[in-house]
Amino acid sequence: MAEIETDVLIVGTGPAGSATAALLASAGVNCMAINRYRWLANSPRAHITNQRTMEVLRDLGPEVEAEAYLHASAQELMGENVFCESLAGEEIGRMQSWGTHPLSKAEHLLSSPTFMNDLPQTFMEPILFNTACKRGTQARMSTEYVSHEQDDAGVTTICRDRLSGREFEVRSRYLVGADGGRSMVAEHLGLPFEGQMGVGGSMNIVFRADLSRYVAHRPSVLYWVMQPGSDVGGIGMGLVRMVRPWNEWLIVWGYDINEPAPEVDEAMARQVARQLVGDPELEIELLSANTWTVNNMYATRMQKGRVFIAGDAAHRHPPSNGLGSNTSIQDGFNLAWKLAAVIKGQAGEALLDSYTAERAPVAKQIVTRANQSIGEFGPIFESLGMTGGVDTDAVQRNMDARCNDDEAAANQREAIRKAIAFKKYEFDAHGVEMNQRYRSGAILTDGQAEPAFDRDAELHYHPTTWPGARLPHVWVFDHETGAKVSTLDLCGRSRFTVLTGIGGEAWVAAAEALSAEMGIKIRTHLIGPRRAYVDHTGDWARVSEIADDGCLLVRPDHHVAWRAPAMTGDAEGDLRRALSAILAR
Repeated sequence: MAEIETDVLIVGTGPAGSATAALLASAGVNCMAINRYRWLANSPRAHITNQRTMEVLRDLGPEVEAEAYLHASAQELMGENVFCESLAGEEIGRMQSWGTHPLSKAEHLLSSPTFMNDLPQTFMEPILFNTACKRGTQARMSTEYVSHEQDDAGVTTICRDRLSGREFEVRSRYLVGADGGRSMVAEHLGLPFEGQMGVGGSMNIVFRADLSRYVAHRPSVLYWVMQPGSDVGGIGMGLVRMVRPWNEWLIVWGYDINEPAPEVDEAMARQVARQLVGDPELEIELLSANTWTVNNMYATRMQKGRVFIAGDAAHRHPPSNGLGSNTSIQDGFNLAWKLAAVIKGQAGEALLDSYTAERAPVAKQIVTRANQSIGEFGPIFESLGMTGGVDTDAVQRNMDARCNDDEAAANQREAIRKAIAFKKYEFDAHGVEMNQRYRSGAILTDGQAEPAFDRDAELHYHPTTWPGARLPHVWVFDHETGAKVSTLDLCGRSRFTVLTGIGGEAWVAAAEALSAEMGIKIRTHLIGPRRAYVDHTGDWARVSEIADDGCLLVRPDHHVAWRAPAMTGDAEGDLRRALSAILAR
């Protein structure tokens, strides 16, 4: 008999593992999380936190969302991506990024009750892990996964205590491998992947230095330094990333992937920092240095039997677009409610098949987008004339030529402006972050046609209640207090929700009857004049895409599961049919 028994064992306590544990524990599911290290993230590698991820934290509770904002650098400090010859040197150009352009900011405000921010992984992980543990997750540090075997009833996992060397068994109904880009769980499962690992080499240098005089007047998360021959990788570009404004920084510095990874000591780190900052006297406090590889690989299947993978175990890519931890946390938001429903007997096991159907396309999308964004630096290099190979003097002359008073220089300046502006596909791709539309057995469209994107789907969020899409956010108003409430706040928290309006009382009655019959808790809200929530602005009527007496059935992860555009002849029968199909009952 196994030494430890639990419903779900989670391997890894990074963004994916800790989020999954926090969500499962919040739903009342017994779970255990293990981490092979003695503590959580030791470097601030992931940091961009988008609105959809903040909605997950908001779903975990207002105190969780508030703690994230407390530790984050606010959106206005994410600022304008700066392209320069050094932080102290000449600026080449900049673009307003991460929703700080007034037009983009308006879209962000209209799309979500939450705000994008910069929250380094060293802060995000403890928030999620703490939430998981406080709500009942059993956690063990310095404990590594060794192997697993699954059968019809569950999974037996061998773990090793790294302090004593003792191995022990954990018996669980399900196993989640959130064990990173070198996932042993994924390897042992033999899951299929597409792409390639190790397509480039980089190093992170984390240090403290007060650089306020160079940056405080132009807040940004990312300062791109264009210097001919400046890095070992030969691309002529280094990145200085803000970790904490304006005295903690992370330099990303390339190296030749075909050569051994360099050893980064304090002398090398100081030299690199002085070169990119442009201050030959700069003194730094080196905090850490590590090397990593640029990967371009994603799982085409994220589960086998009772075992699932999430986070970097499933999608391995560079940090471009800031999608890594966001996608990882959202994997957990998708998987946790499904595991909870099956474990509680509210759904059939076939519901779990929808995890791959829904999240594997997202894995492919974000890995493809992140690697494509690297290639989209090419036009910037070309417009600056930074394609001159090892002749750094020639490259510098090409860069300097933009200052001349002739037609060629004017054309070069225009090309530079266009090339930098095009980077919005990396640094302001709101649609990539928000437009996921799921297609699976856990979605019932009843043949309703998917609405087309009327604007660029990578740049702009397109709200719709078409089944499979995330429920649009608008503000409605509490009839008693007048306080505004997001439509997203009416949903989630591990429950299904029925949204309807005046004339839709039969949907409310049906949901109440089916809650008792099917053993699931269905929240109901009737939005309209003199009802609990009022649509004073008319925004709900505009985005709901149903009549007042229609119905939206919203999943615990905020995605619309099914909708009836108007009242049907058999509200209870139709809602039962939808729930039975979605929950594989």
